[in-house]
Parts: sequence; C-alpha cells; structure tokens
Amino acid sequence: MTSTDRRPDSITELSPSPVVELRQYTLHPGKRDVLIDLFDREFIESQEELGMTVIGQFRDVDDADRFVWLRGFHDMASRAQGLAAFYGGPVWKEHRAVANSTMIDSDNVLLLRPARLGSGFPRSAEPRPPRDSTGNGTGLVLATIYALDAPPDCDVVDDFSRRLTASLVDAGGALQALFVTEPSPNNYPTLPVREHENVFAWFAGFPDAAAGLRWSPDVALEKTWADDPGLTGSPQRMRIIPTVRSGLTGASPGCVAS
Repeated sequence: MTSTDRRPDSITELSPSPVVELRQYTLHPGKRDVLIDLFDREFIESQEELGMTVIGQFRDVDDADRFVWLRGFHDMASRAQGLAAFYGGPVWKEHRAVANSTMIDSDNVLLLRPARLGSGFPRSAEPRPPRDSTGNGTGLVLATIYALDAPPDCDVVDDFSRRLTASLVDAGGALQALFVTEPSPNNYPTLPVREHENVFAWFAGFPDAAAGLRWSPDVALEKTWADDPGLTGSPQRMRIIPTVRSGLTGASPGCVAS
C-alpha cells in the first residue's frame, strides 16, 4: 500500500489521546482477575493524575489468560514524562511485585495514532464506578489489526470505514476508532514496543454483547485488505469485554464519520 497522507498535523482538537498504546498481556493461568482487581483499584487514577489516560481495560473472550488495555497520551513527549513518573513513583513500586507475578509476557505493545481527523477514541463522559467495584462493564468491544508492509492509503481507509460503519450499524454496533502505527521511536525503552511494523487497526462497540459475538465483517468488506498485496499476515481479531471501571465500553460513542 502507498500512503497519500492528507492527515492534518494536529489531531488534538477531536482526540484527547493522539498517541495510544494497545497493550496485550499473556498471564499465568487463573491470574487475570487478580491483575484486573489490582489494576482497576490502583492503576487508573494514579496514571491519570500524571497526565495519561487509561482509555480502557478488558478481558479477552477467547483467551482466559489475556488482559488487554489501552493507554493514551497527549503526545510523545508527555508519554516519556508520564511513564517515567508512574513507573518511578510510589504506586507502581508498592504494587509491581503482585502485578508482575501475574504476567508471563507484557511486551506485545503497539504504538498507534488516529488514522485521520476524528478517528481516535472520544473522551469518556461517564463517571467511573467506585474503586472497589468488580465485574464487567457494558457490552463488547471488537478489535481487528491488519499487518501491512506500508502505511495504508487514506482513500482506502476512508472507503473501508464508511462501509464498516454501515455494516456495524445494521447489526446494532458502532465504529469507535481507526488507528495506524505511530512511527515515532519508542521514547521509553524500559517498556518494549513492536517497532518497525505498519498496522491498521479498528475498534467497534456493541452495547449488546451477544449481538457483538454474532457479528463478523462480511466477505466483501474483508476483501478490501485480503486482496491487497501489502497485507503481510492474517488479521488479529479480539473480542474483549470491558472491566467494570473501563472508560471504553461497548456502549461508548463512535468516532466521527468521514
């Protein structure tokens, strides 16, 4: 794929998090709820007080030992500052031993940016439940990641998003965000990132989790990417349930249409 990037230099007017980490953790069997309870209680407000945004955290429906979460930043400079402050600060130092004991691998991380103006996650307007809340949030979130040999063409992304939005609305869902790889070097190397990859990722929400579990992209829609010689592997698909304190849920609003 060739890139004809017409994206404005600044996306901040419509997205509170122009830089996003998509983090997928492989956990020891039976330890996911241990990490989620700790995370929801201790690691949300403590990061947001330092200028970062905990966008959402999730249980993977199809893998009982996977924890998925999204963290947002105003820009790359504030990412480095926020991560250094959090991982060098008292909250992480107090709880890191328990958190790390749940994890087999925490290095599966993609650094992303909105694919175009208005395609990032909207700011959550709903207050979070109290810190001692447990269980699941509302609905289901779907995430699909395409690995490409080059950044995707803007016209292809726009056409795909229009058709994807229509398909989701017909099924009771909404397109929530579109992302591509953030090409900046990892400026906090203590936490590894999958660098030198080009991806296109989309997120969709279903307030009714059962409807989301039934839906899948139609064949014609998927051919947008399957027929492209730039596709370097099979898409990764995740069906993820928000935790009770996740800012992003299946009922969160969709991104701005093109």
